[in-house]
Amino acid sequence: MAMAAFEELDRAMTPLGELILRRREVLSLDRAEVFEVKLDGVLLMSSIVNQAEIALADLALPLVAGENLDVLVGGLGLGYTAKAALDADNVASVTVIDYLQRVITWHRTQLVPLGESLSQDPRCQLIHADFFATVGSPAKHENQSPIPCSEELSDVASKMFHAILLDIDHSPQLLLHAGHGEFYTAKGLERLTSHIKPGGVFALWSADPPEESLTTALGVAFTSVRVREATFYNPLLNIEEVNYIVVAQRASE
Repeated sequence: MAMAAFEELDRAMTPLGELILRRREVLSLDRAEVFEVKLDGVLLMSSIVNQAEIALADLALPLVAGENLDVLVGGLGLGYTAKAALDADNVASVTVIDYLQRVITWHRTQLVPLGESLSQDPRCQLIHADFFATVGSPAKHENQSPIPCSEELSDVASKMFHAILLDIDHSPQLLLHAGHGEFYTAKGLERLTSHIKPGGVFALWSADPPEESLTTALGVAFTSVRVREATFYNPLLNIEEVNYIVVAQRASE
């Protein structure tokens, strides 16, 4: 049976707004199949525009010396950052934290393209939790009870990683929730370093150029800070786009 040209695969109300997962065929791209996520009426991500999500891992992980790296990813989405980390030759484990259980369920039920490869990979762990609370900068979401602290989450909260990759907010200036703001301060980023091994990296994706206040705060907490441009073609809009990857590294001991 032929698939419909447009399907709404899931819809749910969340503390961050209405969450929608849809699949459609793009006629102008030879009926290419595209999965899209909308949150609170805004298009959040697309399976056909994923280069910057992949670049988040590809630009950060080669900076870390050694083998058998442990990576923490904040934000699961459609899974492209996590998959890129798993594809790196020197990565042993990838732990992904997402605030929305619904997103994790998409992967575990294989409703999205990378669902099977992520949920079936023994090196990959998907955890329902608040990333910001886990790394020490609590985010307060209205109308939401605290997420219970599981044994696996307790292990993550006490662990140090070789790399932490963050793709949750649109940018440090444009947050999904105001409670995330504390994380991007000098105090919040200093807390973050307790979860990163010496020589390890923290990298974040941003749709907008990072403000000087962020790079200054990162410079206090980390030894080096780099801002890299991720330039890519968006076939849905037929334009070249630029996103930004900010990479901060701890000193080696």
